[in-house]
Amino acid sequence: MFSGIVEEYAEVVKVVKEQENLHLTLKCSFVDELKIDQSVAHNGVCLTVVKIEDGTYTVTAMKETIERSNIGLLEVGDKVNVERSMLMNGRLDGHIVQGHVDQTATCVKIEDAEGSWYFTFQYDFNREMAQRGYFTVDKGSVTVNGVSLTVCNPTENTFQVAIIPYTFEHTNFHTFKVGSVVNIEFDIIGKYLSRMMQLVKE
Repeated sequence: MFSGIVEEYAEVVKVVKEQENLHLTLKCSFVDELKIDQSVAHNGVCLTVVKIEDGTYTVTAMKETIERSNIGLLEVGDKVNVERSMLMNGRLDGHIVQGHVDQTATCVKIEDAEGSWYFTFQYDFNREMAQRGYFTVDKGSVTVNGVSLTVCNPTENTFQVAIIPYTFEHTNFHTFKVGSVVNIEFDIIGKYLSRMMQLVKE
């Protein structure tokens, strides 16, 4: 489990395709603190460390993860938001993030807010999935590439987030352009509430 408070961005140094799997080798400042079998969120996707060598670490993504997220689009040199799993003895600064990406979204607009930025993202709307909690609400939480954010101006298939300079500089938000594909995870609380309402109706 994660909080959506990204620690830093890692750099992809190697990408290896093996049958349906994708092996990503990355470097970041806390490589020496990692252990084999440890969970680390990469752009919001929970992946397991399988190898540590020469100041780098490797994780493996399966077919389902590749199809559901932007992991399969990563190339050598790309910046990836990373967060180690939560310690249960401190404050929850973001919101509850599972590291199970729901789908991708596309950046459709970037606005300069005189020091901060507004990013608008569009995703494929599915009514059946929305009834199961896969949607955004105003002032609710959403995870974009692993970053816990507050939703502004949601529509049926778009939402906006405000990004302060610190987040812009210390995550891969500063690399986004119109057309960039990002991972999104909808709030787990909304999913539980939607499921509960379905059960009550039944």
